[in-house]
Amino acid sequence: MIFGSVAYLDRIDPMNETEFYTKLLALPNGANDVWYKRKRYLLRKETLLSGKLLKVYAEELGGNDIVSGNYYPSIKVGTLKPCEMSDKKVIDFVLWAKVLQTPL
Repeated sequence: MIFGSVAYLDRIDPMNETEFYTKLLALPNGANDVWYKRKRYLLRKETLLSGKLLKVYAEELGGNDIVSGNYYPSIKVGTLKPCEMSDKKVIDFVLWAKVLQTPL
């Protein structure tokens, strides 16, 4: 596992300079319905400690899959701490989950 960076091909990029970090920041805080791998999830994102901690927790609705992790942008060049799962699972979820638009 690589914490604090993401391997792409032959180089290692600091996490804060990756698409993962950009998409994590773009996710709205609070509870959101999202689609991921043709399934619906309830995603909760919190930004804490003046942006020094980003928490994500998602539960598959009608299923039993969970995605959970904490991201610390100010530690090293960005550090992901998944909760009892691979960092790849959390990164993949953040990259590919689509927030559902709620009707007004």
